[in-house]
Amino acid sequence: MIKDVQNITIEDYNYPLPDERIAKYPLSERDASKLLVLKDDSIHSSHFKNIGDFLPKDSLLIFNETKVVRARLQFTKESGAAIEIFCLEPITGNGDYQLAFSSQSPSDWKCLVGNSRRWKNDKLSLDINVRQQDNKTTRQQATLYAERIEKNDNYSVVRFSWEPEELSFAEILEAAGEIPLPPYLHREAEASDRERYQTVFAKHEGSVAAPTAGLHFTNDLIQSLKDKGTSFEEVTLHVGAGTFRPVSSETIGEHEMHSETIVVKKSCIENIIRNCGKTIIPVGTTSMRTIESIYWIGLMLMEEGLEERRLHLNQWFPYKERESLPSAEESLSTIVKYLEMHNMSELHASTALMIAPSCNIKVAKALITNFHQPKSTLLLLVSALIGEKWKEAYQYALDNGFRFLSYGDSCLFIPQQQAQ
Repeated sequence: MIKDVQNITIEDYNYPLPDERIAKYPLSERDASKLLVLKDDSIHSSHFKNIGDFLPKDSLLIFNETKVVRARLQFTKESGAAIEIFCLEPITGNGDYQLAFSSQSPSDWKCLVGNSRRWKNDKLSLDINVRQQDNKTTRQQATLYAERIEKNDNYSVVRFSWEPEELSFAEILEAAGEIPLPPYLHREAEASDRERYQTVFAKHEGSVAAPTAGLHFTNDLIQSLKDKGTSFEEVTLHVGAGTFRPVSSETIGEHEMHSETIVVKKSCIENIIRNCGKTIIPVGTTSMRTIESIYWIGLMLMEEGLEERRLHLNQWFPYKERESLPSAEESLSTIVKYLEMHNMSELHASTALMIAPSCNIKVAKALITNFHQPKSTLLLLVSALIGEKWKEAYQYALDNGFRFLSYGDSCLFIPQQQAQ
């Protein structure tokens, strides 16, 4: 089974996407975007503000409450050479984002370095003005330093230090960094992106890309959906730079998924268990990867034991040959048991899960998502849920003026057996 999925040819998930169909900027109103609805095996269009008209009764929507950090740092050497440092994931705090952002000087991070050949062993510096946490108008002068302490094939380890040292790294990034827009937008971040490239429910800093399916929601729309009986839960998956990376190999078996951190509250898992008989709808591919990952982590605990350890889900774990699979309730209940056994209120884990055709989708029953890049793992995920219907949906979108990718329009995919 593993070999079967690894032999999937990525060219089968290609489609023509003209540059002019990629939305470079968001619409003035979040919920004014168009909505493609695949339901009852038919496709039609509406607007996102009307999504409540199409959700099955008593649906449970799952938000990813991660917050995009200003992860791009621009330094200039004394020679005039520009060095760009893109923060990927923390080493400080044992990889825990909250500990890393609250840490005082210094802080070590895995980073991508632009113009790397021009940066030898010298320490870079950048003068910045940091906003006082308790005063929106008063700013404090500070200096950020960057020193490369390790260079690997795929990343560098950069030690950031700063003065005054009592400032947190979160305060430093807020002042010094830029929002890391996707490279396919072909533009620099602007002031408006600081608000519009965040969801209205973003809470926990840690992503270098927004969970873009959530960008269409407004607080008023969320409240109107609650009034209609829709309920909500929140998970956290900190989106890594790998989300921008298309599959470059001929088959997906040669594509390595980057590991990403997930955090899910025990109360959230218990609520998902209670709603397993209803329509659980992740908002975005990151939410879907999170809730499907916790199913497979639960199975991993069932197979390997409940001793406390760092939990990591390998990208091919779901594709192992097994005589049978437990229900979602059974697997998620095992996680609850694990958390209770070790006096934990949250599941902290990492996932490299690749959701591709033939992957058993065990928790999600539908999906709210944007339109994704050709030959991407996100398109594989969509196909795992709705099969070859993705081709018809994307052609409909191309024929009917839909806008694509991060700032583009949205889709609601409800497989035929879930439509009510």
